Amino acid sequence: MGKRDYYEVLGVARQAGEDEIKKSYRQLALKYHPDRNPGDKEAEEKFKEAAEAYEVLHDSQKRQVYDAYGHEGLRGSGFSGFRGFEDIFTSFGDIFQDFFSFGGFGGQTRQRTAERPGDDLLVTLTLSFEEAVSGTEQDVEIDTMVGCSQCGGSGAEPGTKLTACPACQGSGQVVQSQGFFRISTSCARCQGTGRVMVSPCKQCQGQGRLRQRKRVLVKVPAGVDSGTRLRLRGEGESGYRGGPTGDLYVRIEVAPHATMERDGDNLYTKISISFLQAILGDTVELPTLDGAKTLNVAPGTQPGEVVRFSGEGVPRLRGYGRGDLFVEIEVRIPKQVSPRQEELLKEFIELDKEKDRHKGIRWPWNRHKEHEKDALAGVHQEAGTS
Repeated sequence: MGKRDYYEVLGVARQAGEDEIKKSYRQLALKYHPDRNPGDKEAEEKFKEAAEAYEVLHDSQKRQVYDAYGHEGLRGSGFSGFRGFEDIFTSFGDIFQDFFSFGGFGGQTRQRTAERPGDDLLVTLTLSFEEAVSGTEQDVEIDTMVGCSQCGGSGAEPGTKLTACPACQGSGQVVQSQGFFRISTSCARCQGTGRVMVSPCKQCQGQGRLRQRKRVLVKVPAGVDSGTRLRLRGEGESGYRGGPTGDLYVRIEVAPHATMERDGDNLYTKISISFLQAILGDTVELPTLDGAKTLNVAPGTQPGEVVRFSGEGVPRLRGYGRGDLFVEIEVRIPKQVSPRQEELLKEFIELDKEKDRHKGIRWPWNRHKEHEKDALAGVHQEAGTS
């Protein structure tokens, strides 16, 4: 019988792309693989037919010849069809690895390395409000794995060295034959590294590293806030058997301030002045994180007014300049006054009433007194007096 059309074998259109062809072949290979169909000659033939079709259609040059001249054209170019299971596994090992999770097709093996990167570490650093705003440098202590000084991180006792694993002859892989497959698995003796230690280091028991307490200097930039994470590269755990060192992450927590609050890059605070300072105006000293500043209180300042100091806030962590400082003014009202102060305040009230009379303003308590007179007059009339 003549050979079937390769596109028909794989069940794809003639204009099918490489991904579609590969996907179809994977499905057929899984369905008709001899290990899944032991003793089934028909399944074996279908497997070979699909493999041959895929070999042609996934190769752009062979596909071009086939599209132009068919099977005869391929024979003329030297293609003789299915090449055998060994060649198929060697050429298309990735196809079967995806489905069967087998390694080492066609004698290909992959040796593992003993090196492994160290873990990243996380510590929390609590700063005062002032330290977070202005920046600081502080030491933190961490328990971590550091490279063994005796063996230099190799894990082998000084004067000895690693040798080829006798179980896998240094390949890191153990190959077993199962039917048409050669299945490669990681060597249990050397964990796939291909090498074993004759004499492990006595100080680190062959691990190449030890647990120690380490001090690390953390440079905190100005403007950090609670939740900020700083990354110190190479300050985490040492790698295993010479692997790269991990990183240290420092999470910032900022303690609250007694008189200031922060919102982003801006600072907010309050200052208390007397009602006389609010009326007359004054110059007062304002404590800030950068030292005392002068605050000019304008005459007639009202309670709750806010004064803004541009560029006196928090340094911007990811930019230039600083935020602003906002100062809310609170006005103190005394609960008690001396007799002399009371006398002066009454005089002030009379002067203020006089000023308002000239403006045609009647004070509320004048109206209250008139209402009291009217009420008393009514009481006297009811009692028979006038």
